[in-house]
Amino acid sequence: MWEGKVNCSSTGARLRRTNSFPQGFWRVGCWVGVLFYFFFPLSLRCKPSISPPRSRSLPCKVERGVPTPPPAPCGSCPASPRCRQLWLWGWGCGVSLPLADPLLPMSLQLSSRGLSRTHPQGLIPAPNAVPKPPWGADPTGPASPRSSGDPNMKNWVCDSGQKLEVFIPFLGKYRPLLGRCCQTCTPKSWDGFYHKHLSSLGFRDAIRVTEEDTRYRGWLVRRVCGFLAVWDWKVPADTPRDLPARICCSRRVRDVATGRSRGSRGDGPSHRRWKEKILEILAEIQAPLSLLMLRLCNWALLKLLNRLFLGVQLHRGQLEMVLRAARTSNVPLVFLSTHKSQLDGLLLSFLLFSQGLGAPRVTVGSQACSPRLRALLTRLGAIFLPSRMEQAPSDQEEGLLGAVLATYVEEVLRSRQPLLIFLEEPPIALRLSAPAQQWLAMVYRAVRDGAVPDVLLVPVGIAYDVIPGGSQQEGARGVQPLGLGACLWATCGALRRNRGCARVDFAQPFSLQEFAAKNLVGQSCRGKWLEELLLPTILGTCPSQLDAKVTEVWNPGPATAAGLGVEEEILVTKLGLHSLSDGVACSAIMAVGITAALLLHKHREGVFLSRLMQDFAWLLEEILLRQRDVGFSGQLRALVQHSLTLLRARLTLYHLAPIGDVLVVPEASAVALRELGRHSAAVLPVFASEAVGACAIHALLMEMLPFLGVTVRPSSIVFSQDELHRKTLELLLLLPLNLLGLQPCQPLDCLSQDIVDKLLLCGLLEAEEPESERWVCDLAPWPFRSRWPWAGMDFTDSDSDSQDEVPKRCFKLSEPQGSPGLLLFLCRLLCPVLRTYARAVAFLDGPSWPQPEPAYVEALLQFLSEENAFEHPDRSLALSSLQTFKEMGVLEEVWTPAGPLLRLAQPFQSSASRGKLEAFIQQFTWP
Repeated sequence: MWEGKVNCSSTGARLRRTNSFPQGFWRVGCWVGVLFYFFFPLSLRCKPSISPPRSRSLPCKVERGVPTPPPAPCGSCPASPRCRQLWLWGWGCGVSLPLADPLLPMSLQLSSRGLSRTHPQGLIPAPNAVPKPPWGADPTGPASPRSSGDPNMKNWVCDSGQKLEVFIPFLGKYRPLLGRCCQTCTPKSWDGFYHKHLSSLGFRDAIRVTEEDTRYRGWLVRRVCGFLAVWDWKVPADTPRDLPARICCSRRVRDVATGRSRGSRGDGPSHRRWKEKILEILAEIQAPLSLLMLRLCNWALLKLLNRLFLGVQLHRGQLEMVLRAARTSNVPLVFLSTHKSQLDGLLLSFLLFSQGLGAPRVTVGSQACSPRLRALLTRLGAIFLPSRMEQAPSDQEEGLLGAVLATYVEEVLRSRQPLLIFLEEPPIALRLSAPAQQWLAMVYRAVRDGAVPDVLLVPVGIAYDVIPGGSQQEGARGVQPLGLGACLWATCGALRRNRGCARVDFAQPFSLQEFAAKNLVGQSCRGKWLEELLLPTILGTCPSQLDAKVTEVWNPGPATAAGLGVEEEILVTKLGLHSLSDGVACSAIMAVGITAALLLHKHREGVFLSRLMQDFAWLLEEILLRQRDVGFSGQLRALVQHSLTLLRARLTLYHLAPIGDVLVVPEASAVALRELGRHSAAVLPVFASEAVGACAIHALLMEMLPFLGVTVRPSSIVFSQDELHRKTLELLLLLPLNLLGLQPCQPLDCLSQDIVDKLLLCGLLEAEEPESERWVCDLAPWPFRSRWPWAGMDFTDSDSDSQDEVPKRCFKLSEPQGSPGLLLFLCRLLCPVLRTYARAVAFLDGPSWPQPEPAYVEALLQFLSEENAFEHPDRSLALSSLQTFKEMGVLEEVWTPAGPLLRLAQPFQSSASRGKLEAFIQQFTWP
């Protein structure tokens, strides 16, 4: 076939092909070779993720202290080609592989210049290997738990002589199933759609699509499996084709249109005009779904999400609960989600569509969009509030806008399309937005008016390692409408950053009918105003107001929608706040959030890496003990390394070669502290109850220490339960419960008692028994005692009907074992909130009154940024302080022809009253 001819010229050896085969055969062979070269190696690649690893055996085992060689190369062996490809993938992304597969050994080295990795080749078992200390640990310090006696660690050595360590996963596959519904508000829904076995179903990566997700098999399918999978996704329910005709024939719309046309003669042109007006309003709200565009955009979104995230994790048990709820006949699903970034709508729409729940209708808040982007989003399932309704929300029922929108929501619920409502407006976190209240009011009206028998509400929590576009959200808010060009530019910027992980959690569905029936009962007996409870305590006029049982604090809020009474408006607000707290409670805590909280609230001046790893494990254990889940698994060292990689832009790392450790120092700049605070904000709701109790303890110590002297240790101070209960109630009344992530349905006195119990449980408090009661239980024989202790006691029931005083419980401070500095850490978690409130009181001296509320908020943010150059103001905290001041009676609204204006109330027009308010807040603040 070949005839070789050697040519000694400079061109080298040449080969001349004979005409043994036709020329077309060689062309076909070349194409087959090219396809085989490009497609076959890529089909072997496997993308790692941060999902909890499957339980499987280690690549080697130890018998009598001598490690045996690993088995032959296979899919689970580090020496296999698949594992080497995984290693190469992990090095290219800058993320440690043990997060994806913690059984694979890797030697990691962190220095001030970056992350350097050693390529293991030819693993050989070391029969006499001496274990090395943990990475980053002090070699001269105490023995680490990962020592030679730890059976969880195996030592390997490669042919170059370097030792490698293999650990079992830091966290296993089984996690607590979070998001159970409230037993107080929805007791009947507690057992619905839930089973104990759901918690053991594990996790799945929603953006990892393989050939198993399609109906086809083969090496070519592996290259196009994403496109084939998206093309097979079904849309169970869609908007009816005669939707415009249904809305025009609706009784509510006809009544409004007939009332508008009564002034005219009622002829044909008049009816055509209001019909055209209805269709114009409907086109502004929504557009019919385009299945072709929906599938193409979801396929492109699948590619984008794979570039943005290492993985998007879903709990299979939570997904099974939602699928069971979706199979309930004639009951639609409404998802109530937290809102972290502008990508949340596309992400949740993709997840619901990919998991067989259909293409949801996604509500868009007050974000202004360009006409092209708005047209694209409406074809993908987005629905908007009419622009004129956003400008005049109080005239909804009397106008045609509210009638058309309410009828459209009823038709969406009748067709059983999933409806997705975002409860927040980024970057304002933990605060119910005005558009969310309007959408919730329309859903409640549809159930109240009988359009649907019931609605199942599903709270949703979203957690990111790094929020996509989080640093640009606050600065670009409200500057200009969002367009396609801005979206593409933000996407390109996000692709250049280090990739993190995402986690989406679904809480247990609950019935709206049950929630409304439970919370509308007794609304006529409302609780007291916050002004009546807290203001006398601050001004010192009546300090005993908080001694009574505080069951509920009622404050009137803004009108959500016309057609609802005052009690129903309060119900809608409670529903939104309750769902928001449920979404926050079921959200997972990411590794970056834990590391940022430690660096911001415990080690702001800097910390050694070995100490940071110990504190990471301690804080992780505290989170898990409070029945909260985390969104990661893997080796401890790899988890900390992953967090430091994502936070590297705001940190400075110094490699100290003499002691073999790394010094991690956060930057002392406003941008760095703002970013660390944004990442660590997810940790506050986990420890909110303990943080309130710790600040109450700090306030009591500040009151007692001036009278006790400097030599008295705080651990020797004994304070009663009534004093701690009073201080805790004062702080709970000052701060909104939604800001702390607490449920609004729990009475404040019960919540205060629960906080004291949690302080006892975590070890910050110890029960102190009074001296007068200790000897009664002492039955040991004492010398020189002439009579028994109970000899002088009267056991008759002569005084059984008397009202004897119940002995007071007393506590004293203690240091929890294994948790040094817990009190300081908990106090610092609330420091940003309390300092913002204290500086907001100081701001009341400056502006001229009265002034509009938007101008007040902007001036307050400017004042906060100038007050402390190293702490960036938070808009959410500024708005929360404004809400508290209005409810307390510090600020009051004055209605003028130009609109409502804010002014100082009469008691706080004097500087002495404002000084008392500022001192009241600063007593809880750690200096």
